[in-house]
Amino acid sequence: MQDVADRVSEVRERIANAVRRGGHGQAVRVIAVTKTQGTGAVEAAYRCGVEDVGENRVQEALDKQAQVTVPVRWHLIGHLQRNKVKALEHFWLLHALDSRRLAEAVDGVGRGRARPVDVLVQVNVVGEETKGGYALADIAREAEWLQACAGIRVVGAMTMAPFDADEATLRRVFAGARSAREALRAAGHAATELSMGMSGDYEIAVEEGATMVRVGTVLFGERH
Repeated sequence: MQDVADRVSEVRERIANAVRRGGHGQAVRVIAVTKTQGTGAVEAAYRCGVEDVGENRVQEALDKQAQVTVPVRWHLIGHLQRNKVKALEHFWLLHALDSRRLAEAVDGVGRGRARPVDVLVQVNVVGEETKGGYALADIAREAEWLQACAGIRVVGAMTMAPFDADEATLRRVFAGARSAREALRAAGHAATELSMGMSGDYEIAVEEGATMVRVGTVLFGERH
């Protein structure tokens, strides 16, 4: 527990320094990624002041939700299959709205419950074939299309940088996500959030304007 507390404190300090370096002046939400970690990681994070938890897979998240008693906000940060969209009822935010087909399914959920689903639009800045998301060039068009989706509320953009990318590539990816958020805003969406940066690159992401960082290893150690 003390180990997690120390790591949380260090991450917050590094984030504060990165905000100063970047000059965007944003508040940054730490999302503790508990993929493959036990429920103890969720409770330890909460007791150390981290109230947001990210999970990649729906079923793993639902299993933990059934056991965890602390009132964290659950973020679905991985790809969502269309046949599992009803599970969004159990999440505070979907980070990876990555296609029009998924958007249509999510829109149906929001309309059905008469309350929009909060989402981040995933942008694939450098066109990685192994990652989902909209191409940066398509964001403006898709932002207009999403305006007709009454069951969706677009609150920002999300991206993932290539594994082992150099600093120049990281900055290009994160700046691209920032421009995607601006395109969403220009289309009339209340897009204030920018989810980007993980354990290996979150400081650069914050320098580039991230309002949410998704970190696991730096808080809990290597995955089990």
